[in-house]
Amino acid sequence: MKRLVLAILLVLPMLASCQPEKSAMSNETIPMPAVPAGAETATFGAGCYWCIEAAFRQLDGVLSATPGFMGGTTKSPTYQQVCNGDTGHAEVVQIVFDPKKTTYAKLLDWFWNLHDPTTLNRQGGDIGTQYRSAIFYHSEVQHQSAIAAKSAAAAKFKDPIITEITKASDFYPAPKFHDDYYFQNKSGNSYCTRVIEPKLEKLKLRH
Repeated sequence: MKRLVLAILLVLPMLASCQPEKSAMSNETIPMPAVPAGAETATFGAGCYWCIEAAFRQLDGVLSATPGFMGGTTKSPTYQQVCNGDTGHAEVVQIVFDPKKTTYAKLLDWFWNLHDPTTLNRQGGDIGTQYRSAIFYHSEVQHQSAIAAKSAAAAKFKDPIITEITKASDFYPAPKFHDDYYFQNKSGNSYCTRVIEPKLEKLKLRH
């Protein structure tokens, strides 16, 4: 019986889905994030953007963290198209940060800690190319920093890191329903309570 209970507990997070009920969705998207003078932009894909948005928004020096899509071929993709794997986009969070208060290197450290970069097109129960591990660089400095960080992070993982490092392309903000999703819906969504909350707690972030 104890083994059965343990097996159920291990499987529950895998059953929780990152995708909301379709009936709750609207076509209105989150506004494009503003980039104040002197600020910089970073873009990361690390599985479901609900989790990485909730984490990055809490970090000192981060001015905004906006969920959306990047890296595909379809112009202005809908959320459902991305979920179907029809567009080639990854779910990402576009981060605007103050380089006087934090650094791109520090954001990369958080990126490696927020997900498993060794699983191809998958994070836990979220499966598909939209959940791939990806760093989209916005300058050659970021490009070289990402390559160096990936090499350094390899020692932390048993399996090879498969994170793609690609030049940033058009960013499409997600539907407004996804904005600050975790903190707006954590009490009524099983994915939030079973997957995101334990991760934030482990990272000693507000949850």
